[in-house]
Amino acid sequence: MIRNILFKIFFFFGIIVISILFLPSLILPKSVTLFGGKIMGYWTKYCLNIFLSVKINVIGKENIIANEKFFIACSHQSMFETFFLQTIFNSPIFILKKELLKIPIFGLYLKKISSISINRNRTTKENLGFFEEISKTVKNSERPLLIFPQGTRLLPEERPKFKKGAGRIYENLNIKCQPIAINSGYVWPKNKSLSKNKTITISILKPIEAGLIKEEFLELLEKNIYFELNRIN
Repeated sequence: MIRNILFKIFFFFGIIVISILFLPSLILPKSVTLFGGKIMGYWTKYCLNIFLSVKINVIGKENIIANEKFFIACSHQSMFETFFLQTIFNSPIFILKKELLKIPIFGLYLKKISSISINRNRTTKENLGFFEEISKTVKNSERPLLIFPQGTRLLPEERPKFKKGAGRIYENLNIKCQPIAINSGYVWPKNKSLSKNKTITISILKPIEAGLIKEEFLELLEKNIYFELNRIN
């Protein structure tokens, strides 16, 4: 219990300090702001290791797509992946709830790094252009798009069907997909206390080529990620 409290105090305090220190980056080149995001990723790893004795094991680095555009499709069990994946990949472009852009200071950073927002609760004129905005953003950037095809954070044992929107993104972008399975929920589950003395495994799977029918892609993506989650749990 004490280690949980210490982790949360130091982790969130560190995130706030980093956010304040990088305030000038809001008027500087985007690369400076993105560097602050990487620091937050390393801070996450540091706090997990120091306060909870949690190790992070990255496997499958040889599968990382190089020298071409791609997007990342990752399982989602905790806040961990939103921070730490920035240390592995080239500052991914996030898709997020529009409400997050309203968070003081942090929302300004999300806008600065070209995060793509969506109002999940209703259909709006802005939402209708959501997939076009994704295509435009990815086309004009060297950074990979990061999506969570499950739609939200889940407990480690949950296995819902992937959202159809992931298939449409794949179809619209017409580029390779980099699937990733992460079992972070065993350490940092939603709405529960964190666990200590465990290992978070990040498994980078073999890419899925472009050109499949979106339904076929979605079925293959779901099968590959859930198979790997079952293997590494």
